Amino acid sequence: MIAPLAGCAVGPDYVRPDLAAPANWRDTAGTRPASAQEDISRWWLRLKDPVLNELIATALRNSPDMRTARARLQESRARLDISDAAFMPQLNAALGAGRSKAGNASPSNQFNAGFDASWEIDLFGGLRRASEAAEADAGATLADLYHTQVSLAAEVALNYMQLRSLQQRLAIARNNLAAQRETLNITEWRAQAGLVTSMQVEQANSNLQQTLAGIPTLATNLTKAENRLAVLLGQFPTSLHEKLAAPVALPPLPDEIALSIPADTLRQRPDVQAVERRVAAETARIGQETAARYPSLSLSGSLGWKALTVGALGDSANLTRSLSASLAQSIFDGGRLSSRIEAQSAVQQQALIAYEQTVLLALEEVENALTSYANSHERRAALQNATTSARNAALMARQRYEGGLIDFQSVLDTDRTLLSSEDSLASAEFDERAALISLYKAMGGGWSEDAALPVAQTNEGPQP
Repeated sequence: MIAPLAGCAVGPDYVRPDLAAPANWRDTAGTRPASAQEDISRWWLRLKDPVLNELIATALRNSPDMRTARARLQESRARLDISDAAFMPQLNAALGAGRSKAGNASPSNQFNAGFDASWEIDLFGGLRRASEAAEADAGATLADLYHTQVSLAAEVALNYMQLRSLQQRLAIARNNLAAQRETLNITEWRAQAGLVTSMQVEQANSNLQQTLAGIPTLATNLTKAENRLAVLLGQFPTSLHEKLAAPVALPPLPDEIALSIPADTLRQRPDVQAVERRVAAETARIGQETAARYPSLSLSGSLGWKALTVGALGDSANLTRSLSASLAQSIFDGGRLSSRIEAQSAVQQQALIAYEQTVLLALEEVENALTSYANSHERRAALQNATTSARNAALMARQRYEGGLIDFQSVLDTDRTLLSSEDSLASAEFDERAALISLYKAMGGGWSEDAALPVAQTNEGPQP
């Protein structure tokens, strides 16, 4: 920002609001205190999934949301330059020519050339406050860009985890389908031998068909997740099919998460930074409006030549010059200026309330994410044990049924229980990773200054 040639700046000086935050989080299971050196700007690297790393890097580079955020940052910085330019004198050049005739006199030519300059002296800091507001707006826009990075990285990771989870659930359904076909075949053979009735054959077929009916829904959701990922990366919906077609297991979770104290977490979050900068901007605008109530001083001057021929424009005898100063102040405006100050003060209060609300929502988001992450561990562990038991029960039921020791209904029940347990376990493993992603997002992880730098733009639309 250019330092103005002025005296005092009227209006309130900005004081950063205090971050009212609790001393500690309530639920910290699976976490440890973070050290000052720990960096979560690229938290996804801790999952050690090269495909995920590549997808997020591409999204941060090419996503329409990121390109829009960069364009807004460029706009805000240009507006800051416009605001700073008001401190400098304005210099204009003019060149003119005319021809006139009066009465019976011969026509005459007149030529003129010169420079005009003007400069508004920022006596009471109105321009300074405007520049402060523009600088704070630029800071808020930069924080918005960082917030876009945080949200985009989390959304890409979440959709990627969902895609891998759906592939896993499809494989579970198809494996169970194969086992149920085998059960149906055995039942048909036993019916032909007169060992079971046709009712049991129909029951086995009904069980198989119900499993078969769930596969199209899983396949549809898988396609949607794949297409969503492509669009997040700024590509055509089908462009990632070959890259992601081969099923891959969900990446392992880190052993523990480094968790900062609440105040440090709030400082890390770019959405909190953005609203804080907007409070600063609206505070500066109160001073800008207040300065309009005080006198304004302007200097102006001109230097030029007037002559009857072009060749005589440089003659010192035709030189004209002037210098003037004006001091102006509003005497009566019907309360307009006072009302503008009052209105801007109300706008500043709204920005301050928005800041307080953002802080509260941020704290809520982290607390919820911590609880969800801790509980997701317990749910997954319980379902893992349940699935192991269900597999054992299904295996024993088939063996006992083939030996004629139990009825067919027991086989059907254990098959349904196994499919439900395996599908629930796969969903729980996804939920566990979704909770981890939400926690990193809530902590403000996922942004870095490198991704804020403008990149080459094209107008060719989405790329395959």
